[in-house]
Parts: sequence; C-alpha cells; structure tokens
Amino acid sequence: MSQTNTYDGATPAALAAEAAAFLATATGVPSHDIALVLGSGWGGAADLIGEVTATVNAADVPGFSAPSVPGHVATLSSIRTPGGKNVLVLGARTHFYEGKGVRAVAHGVRTAAAAGAKTMVLTNGCGGLNPDWTPGTPVLISDHINLTATSPLEGATFVDLTDLYSSRLRTLAREVDPTLDEGVYAQFTGPHYETPAEVQYAKRIGADLVGMSTALEAIAARAAGMEVFGISLVTNLAAGISPEPLSHEEVLAAGAAAGPRISALLAQIIARL
Repeated sequence: MSQTNTYDGATPAALAAEAAAFLATATGVPSHDIALVLGSGWGGAADLIGEVTATVNAADVPGFSAPSVPGHVATLSSIRTPGGKNVLVLGARTHFYEGKGVRAVAHGVRTAAAAGAKTMVLTNGCGGLNPDWTPGTPVLISDHINLTATSPLEGATFVDLTDLYSSRLRTLAREVDPTLDEGVYAQFTGPHYETPAEVQYAKRIGADLVGMSTALEAIAARAAGMEVFGISLVTNLAAGISPEPLSHEEVLAAGAAAGPRISALLAQIIARL
C-alpha cells in the first residue's frame, strides 16, 4: 500500500527521518554512504555502479511520489559498489515546476542525508551556452545561479555556499577524464524553456549552463552537511545559441545517444568516492 505523501504538519527534517527509516527497512541497508540523483540522460549509470541490492517504488516512501517527467524512473534503489560502499539512487526527482513546493524538491536530498549519505552526486540534462559544447558533452558544475526566487532553507538558516560544489571531487573527476570542462549552472523555474533573451541574460551574469533542477537540491545538501558533486549533460544548445527549436524529445534523444559513455564516466567517478 502506498504511503500518504504529504507533510501533514511534519517538519522537513522529521519527514526525511521517516523516509530514511522506511528505506532502511525496505532495502535492508541501515546506512548509505553516497546518494545519487539521476537526471535526464544519466539513468544508465545505475547499472554500472555495482550490484542493485534493493529497489523501492517511490510512491511507497514517505514524502515521495512518482515522477511526472518522461525519462525519469519511479524508483529508489540501493546499490553496493565493488568497493563495499552503499549508494542510494534517487530516481524520483521532484522538479520545482511540478508545483509541489520547494520542500518536496529538497526531500530526496534530505532523506539521503538522514540515511547517512555524506556525499551528494547531482546530475542533470541541460542547455549549453558554449557552442563548443555539442549535445552529449558532460560538464562539471563549478557553481550555480539560483533564478527560482526561492530557497529550500527556512527561517534563520544561514549557510555558506562559497565552495558549494566540491573542488576536491571535481579534481577527482578530472583524474578519470582530464578533458572534462566545468561551468556555472543557472536554474530557471521552468517548465517552459528559456527565451533567447533570458539565455543572454544568464550568460551576462555568468552562466554557462541552463536548466530546471539541481541548484535547490545542492543548497539543501550543503545545509545537511553533505559534500556536493554536480555534473551536467549538455543535451541541446540553449535558445538563441542554436537556430533549431527546442523540444523535450531532443533532450531525451541526446541523453540516449550519450548514455553509454556518460554512464561509464559517472560509474568510474563514483568508484573513486
């Protein structure tokens, strides 16, 4: 039977603790070391990380619901790496544009922290502002610009985001693939794609990548004390950078084409964490 996936007056921390306890029982894994959110194009990485020891329907876990976006899976999985670490794979990402509130967006990250994870790996499919980054190019996230006009933090919760995206983990990733570039990711609210003028605005304020996820999750992860690693897959050139119209089908197609290569890359990086 599915759980009631509402807060019902519970604080975000309390609901995350409830979800983590549910997962510990459902997966048989009392604590996880690493958490991983798989965005568009990255789903194949789960099969390469290690042995899947348990899979749970997202709708059964307190505070979670099945994703409404094509290309995202409706499960949470526990995977044991060859090195003996337990990875919690959050396939059911909630996007801000789904209208469920910022608490729901950050719930997966908070659950991962409550489940013991010390490292948060965030992936996404995004639009690229650098014309040299053709569709299928992975780019490390060095920083972000939050254009959602909100925060996952509540009250007087002051968190330093100076080094939000771990330089240590970016260095580790470049040991796996020295050709990896890095850039600044700007999160828009969506669900519509950005206009060419908005893309130029983002470029002028320092963005290299634009998308509809990740930044709010990263803030919540830092507040929870986790080390954050972010990597984007450029699935299309952003509006006005490319003369072609944008479509979600293009995003899925680019992700599918790049899937085997980027999945292997991510699995190699996770093996070193």
